[in-house]
Amino acid sequence: MARFFARRRGDEQGEKAPTPAQEVSPAEHSSEEGAVDEGTEDDLHRGMKPRQLNMMAIAGAIGTGLVIGTGTSLKFGPGSLLIGYAFMGFVVYVVMVALGEMGAWLPMKKSFSGYASRFVDPAMGFATGWNYFFKYIIVLPNNLTATGILLQKWRPDINVSVWIVVFGVCIILLNMIHVSFFGEAEFWMSLIKALVILMLILLCFIIALGGGPSGVRTGFYFWQNPGAFAPYTTTVGGETTIIGGDTGRFLGVWACMVQATFAYLGTELVGVAFGETPNPRKNVPRAVNQTLLRIVFFYVAGVLVLGMAVPYNSPLLLDATKKGTSGLASPFVVAAQIAGVSKLDDAVNGLLLIFTISAANSDIYLASRTVWALAKDGQAPHLMQRTNKRGVPIPAVALSSIFIALGFMNATKSAATVFGYFVSLVTVFGALNWIAVLVSYLAMMNAMKAQGVPREIMPYRNILLPWGAYIALPITTLVIVFSGYSAFIPHFQVDKFLTAYIGIPVYVINIFWWKYVKKTKRVQPVDVDLVTGRRT
Repeated sequence: MARFFARRRGDEQGEKAPTPAQEVSPAEHSSEEGAVDEGTEDDLHRGMKPRQLNMMAIAGAIGTGLVIGTGTSLKFGPGSLLIGYAFMGFVVYVVMVALGEMGAWLPMKKSFSGYASRFVDPAMGFATGWNYFFKYIIVLPNNLTATGILLQKWRPDINVSVWIVVFGVCIILLNMIHVSFFGEAEFWMSLIKALVILMLILLCFIIALGGGPSGVRTGFYFWQNPGAFAPYTTTVGGETTIIGGDTGRFLGVWACMVQATFAYLGTELVGVAFGETPNPRKNVPRAVNQTLLRIVFFYVAGVLVLGMAVPYNSPLLLDATKKGTSGLASPFVVAAQIAGVSKLDDAVNGLLLIFTISAANSDIYLASRTVWALAKDGQAPHLMQRTNKRGVPIPAVALSSIFIALGFMNATKSAATVFGYFVSLVTVFGALNWIAVLVSYLAMMNAMKAQGVPREIMPYRNILLPWGAYIALPITTLVIVFSGYSAFIPHFQVDKFLTAYIGIPVYVINIFWWKYVKKTKRVQPVDVDLVTGRRT
């Protein structure tokens, strides 16, 4: 250990190597006392306020996947829907607490890619960082396109491209100023999203208890008639395939798990914001614990009451799944229509604008901080690590913003099809990052064991760890491996297969390419840096 500390702290210059109990970073010390760390040159500033981080943890990543995407899953039955969201909710919470333990004990501003490089292999850090960057530059124009589609409900005469430009400029400017302004904007948008979800959940609950205009008390009636689990149904090229029996019910549950994975993507948003939050030892655990509230009260409770208010075989529901991105596509609107509540679609359509704008705003933030972290590790052009005096990585924000132009592909039908393929890659990209977090955490645990560092000294420990990571890792791997099952039903479809799996070889190729170019080696447990960023 003495040799290791000497190597890390400049023993070759004759300096005295610190012991693990000593302070490592004065900047981190100031943060521990609650001061805002303005960082050093070309560094991020810890300007994110705790209340902003907490609200982002509660509702920052809630998007159209919950408000609209649940309709696609509900057609497989309320039981399938609940199992899918509860199962993947456990996985995403384990990912978050693993990230929280690392972030509270060894805080660093390089987030996922930094931990992968530090605990596993720089090549994995390289692949993880660029994978995360690709995910958000793809979903960024998609969210802006969705914003334009929502506005076309009222102004069909204005092309979607116009709205892409208008809102694109707004979110670019918002990301160019101090991170506290970004955090404030996300705080209020997240608050609105939380209130919207609570309103919709309460609406469905009241309807299920007979409080709607129809006065019909459904309770769990729809779980019995038509049932909790529906046969697996898919339509390809106008041909509908129905698979019944246990196989069909299993495929329905699996389809809900894949869709739930997409809905939960972005939960790790607060993990990137940890690097710009003061006093991470105190604020990181608090923010991570907020994610449990979101999973239980928004996602799991949301799909539970939705299954109580809407039967999976409702013609209105099946029609809504074909509406795309609009208030009419929301199963919550369908629940209101069944109960006799009209005009809710206009309200939901307007409120969904907050969801898509907030998502696009976060996309630029996440992509820019990711490429900044890569540059700090020498895995991206050096220019990308430059920040202004306010701690904003201007070149990284500019690079991330360029990809807004991909949204213009939706102006033509042929290009929109290609863009749709890009968007289909998002789920596998996001799930691969969950794997990177879990692998990094387990590697840190192995390093602590090898170096004789007890887990009890960590400032934040969760009861689900480390055993939960050993369960969540294979589950996430299975979701990735079998996420493209629909490409084989009723016959093999090349386009679906490629979009479902091309992200995997891209990730693996990036790992081996970086290992070949930089001759990196896997970090051995005894050599893992368990000092930098650590405080008394």
